[in-house]
Amino acid sequence: MTLTTSPANPGDARERLGAVRTEVAKAVVGQDAAVSGLLVALLCGGHVLMEGVPGVAKTLLVRSLAAALSVQTRRVQFTPDLMPGDITGSMVIDSSRGELTFREGPVFTNLLLADEINRTPPKTQSALLEAMEEGQVSVDGVSHALPRPFLVAATQNPVEYEGTYPLPEAQLDRFLIKVVLPVPDRAQELEIVGRHAAGFDPQDVASSGVMAVAGAADIEAGRRAVREVQVSPEVAGYVVDVARATRQAPSLGLGASPRGAVALMRTARAWAWLSARDFVTPDDVKALAQATLAHRLTLRPEAELEGVDVAAVLSSALGSVPVPR
Repeated sequence: MTLTTSPANPGDARERLGAVRTEVAKAVVGQDAAVSGLLVALLCGGHVLMEGVPGVAKTLLVRSLAAALSVQTRRVQFTPDLMPGDITGSMVIDSSRGELTFREGPVFTNLLLADEINRTPPKTQSALLEAMEEGQVSVDGVSHALPRPFLVAATQNPVEYEGTYPLPEAQLDRFLIKVVLPVPDRAQELEIVGRHAAGFDPQDVASSGVMAVAGAADIEAGRRAVREVQVSPEVAGYVVDVARATRQAPSLGLGASPRGAVALMRTARAWAWLSARDFVTPDDVKALAQATLAHRLTLRPEAELEGVDVAAVLSSALGSVPVPR
């Protein structure tokens, strides 16, 4: 099913994007926070890093989202021998004309699933930097624009797992949001097993009844509407104070940068719009703070040795900042 690409009404776009949650739930049990994070990133034009142990439906979630949004998607399995050109594309000889031409890589899509991104060396990980930041790739000095909308949904195993390469700080900072997919509770796991017992095939998302309920036009309409969401001076000051509080946390060697503060303001705006409001509240900032800032923070070595948790440090920083009224 291909939805219309004509301009969409913002109110209708919000309703259709909200319906995406229902469609994804037909294939994925739980993981509501991850679905919300992906929708927020789409509305902000950002990218999402999803972390979780194998088997918590990271790949299925992205495939289900693409099916519900009626957008083009491609998947790249990151491996130790993957080369940058395998992602961005490369120059090849056109035998019919006897000259070099550019062959597009899988990055030329709307939703790129970068599966197990931390299983490939940093050089190949960095091949995505320009695409994520500027919406283009450059090969032999020539820039090639990527389709719009464009979102990288990268999955990674926890860094403690064997055969993983930690993502460079510069690339982590390019991800607007990081969501951690937990192991489901007993009731959810029972539902998952029951679905599989009834014949559910995770390789065939369509068989679970996931339908396209929104399209690229809805995403673009949502993005325009999000940019109109009002941020009062008091809430803007709250965002800045939260970011500055992380820089003063004694357990952190690296706090949130001004880019992190801007990212928090953007995600809070998207969350407010999805909540049918045209203004941002401090609660919106709190709701998105962990997903937007935690992966941008670096613990001091001594704090890491003591088992200090970044999420707890961020929660403490949030609690130290007065909430505007």
